[in-house]
Amino acid sequence: MDVGDIHKNVKILEGGIPYTVDDLEFTKPGKGRAIYRVKLRNLIDGSIIDKTYHSGEKVDEAHTTYQQEQYLYKDGDHYIFMNTENYEQIFVTEAQISNKKDYLKEGILVDMLMFGERPIDITLPNFIEFKVLESDIAIKAQTISPQLKSATIETGAVIGVPSFINVGDLIKVDTRSGTYVERINKK
Repeated sequence: MDVGDIHKNVKILEGGIPYTVDDLEFTKPGKGRAIYRVKLRNLIDGSIIDKTYHSGEKVDEAHTTYQQEQYLYKDGDHYIFMNTENYEQIFVTEAQISNKKDYLKEGILVDMLMFGERPIDITLPNFIEFKVLESDIAIKAQTISPQLKSATIETGAVIGVPSFINVGDLIKVDTRSGTYVERINKK
């Protein structure tokens, strides 16, 4: 693909390694070719590099696919997922999942980004329901804004919740920001 066709979130190959474009800056000097300054994030180890391209240069597009996987369990420092179509198991390291592990609940379906046969990243559902295992005691204070207290959900993650949330409550959490959304009524 031509360097002029790249934009944010496009996946390209640089030295045989897949990268995603995190940031792009275009400069057209008075003379000469246009310059593209690109910030690339390595999809395998998460490192970031800066690269400069000139107009007319070619870059290789990284051919990645998404497949639906079900999270099964954690074994040591590996997370085991199962393909929902062929039931094959995929092992993903904790480094690849990073902070998403705080919201991995057994049985949830995720979209797994694949580079060939290699898992690179997972995309969690935007909202997941969790049970509150522990909660701080709410301290009443006379303020206009609502007060948050700490609560530990079933994955071990600690999030801020309103003072009316109790141990055993089912809550909805936004996995993109790690914030409380609402309490789910028990049926």
